[in-house]
Amino acid sequence: MSETATPQQPMPPLVVNVQYIKDLSFEVPNAPEIYATLRNAPAVQINLDVQARALQEGQNVYEVVLAVKAEAREAVQNGGEGRPVFIAELQYAGVFTLNGVSPESVEPMLLIECPRLLFPFARAVLSDVTREGGFPPVMLQPIDFVGLWQSRRQQAAN
Repeated sequence: MSETATPQQPMPPLVVNVQYIKDLSFEVPNAPEIYATLRNAPAVQINLDVQARALQEGQNVYEVVLAVKAEAREAVQNGGEGRPVFIAELQYAGVFTLNGVSPESVEPMLLIECPRLLFPFARAVLSDVTREGGFPPVMLQPIDFVGLWQSRRQQAAN
């Protein structure tokens, strides 16, 4: 029996080591009254941010955090702001290893590709928590992470 050396498989450029809920908060400030008085679907405002940081200096392992805040308020006829219905805040994170990625590709990889991988899971968590909180589930629409990254770079340049 002869042993043959198997060629080493090249490492993929992006490896997801782990993903997790870093922080989750759900608040219904006007409970229980809001459940009895809410007549229409609330108006939901979504804020989203992406942060990335190296876990150890000189290494290619990074934590990327997709932060989502959904704030729902009663819809009011005259265009004013109604009472808060719920506030959901989620930080969904992942630890990623980048292999053989050129220095100029690190930032777009961390701020575009990594959040793109985290997004479906964050979306499901936010949907589940709002539904379990007694409200219609918040369904995040697809996010243009390329556009988000480009606007962030433009703001930094100004």
